[in-house]
Amino acid sequence: MNSLSEKLWKTKKFSTAFFVCNSLKNYLKVGFMIHIAVASGKGGTGKTTLSVNLATILSEKYNYNKTVLADLDVEEPNSGLFLDGKLKLQEVKYRMVPEWNEEKCTLCKRCANVCEFNALAFLGFSVLVFPELCHSCYACSELCPENALPMKQRRMGELKHYEISDKLDFIESRLDIGVEQAVPLIKLTRDYVKETFDNDTLVIYDAPPGTSCPVIEAVKKCENTILVTEPTPFGFNDLKLAVETMQELGNKFGVVINRSDANDKIIEDYCNGNNIELYGKIPFMREAAEAYSKGKLLVDEIPVMRKYFETIAERII
Repeated sequence: MNSLSEKLWKTKKFSTAFFVCNSLKNYLKVGFMIHIAVASGKGGTGKTTLSVNLATILSEKYNYNKTVLADLDVEEPNSGLFLDGKLKLQEVKYRMVPEWNEEKCTLCKRCANVCEFNALAFLGFSVLVFPELCHSCYACSELCPENALPMKQRRMGELKHYEISDKLDFIESRLDIGVEQAVPLIKLTRDYVKETFDNDTLVIYDAPPGTSCPVIEAVKKCENTILVTEPTPFGFNDLKLAVETMQELGNKFGVVINRSDANDKIIEDYCNGNNIELYGKIPFMREAAEAYSKGKLLVDEIPVMRKYFETIAERII
């Protein structure tokens, strides 16, 4: 350690300086990758419609090295129905769960006591592991004095990476049937995006519906979140839940009205009264429903639709 380092350490400022330097390094590493989530308080409002068409417009109109659309609705991904590309990568994704080693275990019960998720049951003569409840926190494995609970890989789903065009890539993750936890796969998908693409990348996340844990994992630390709603009592009620969630997280967000019609006032009044930006509207058109049912992009099939998505793009970038 040189004299300057010794001086900083002695004055108890070395650790602070080290933290600041590393934080700055991490900021510079990811500072130019923009993450935008498309979410809603309920299913069926048009998140995927907005995501696929918006990603297409952004890849065409803006000069990012890459635009990436990642479908994080891993329980039922459907963005890929509207995109046709070349498969670049397909890989199985795993999470870590403990495996009880009967020969090493002394039945001390420490593992069951420290598990906050009741994923371990102490039966007196054995330890029972419930993989579906495990959150891969490693507490039981690390605190076992006999190393009787080594962590093992457990398959949870697949990730696929497609190249749609020179400027647009698509990432889809899908949970295996019977797997109950979506959050670990969403996290691994976001990690894959950050590790695969450089800083000059614009990422659109098609988030799961609702306001539960998978949504939180999908939208956290995003630079912007688009809340998609519809001008109906159900749409309005669930929009308010989504807004409360974003406010609790501290996310920047705005609203897009899908299937816009004469009933928009219920959403507009709410946004105006709560100082929420309205990013744009997507009109209610029969032609749009027909194109959607055929797996077609609205911006390609209905020329007038392009201006609506271009307006939204301008307001979120």
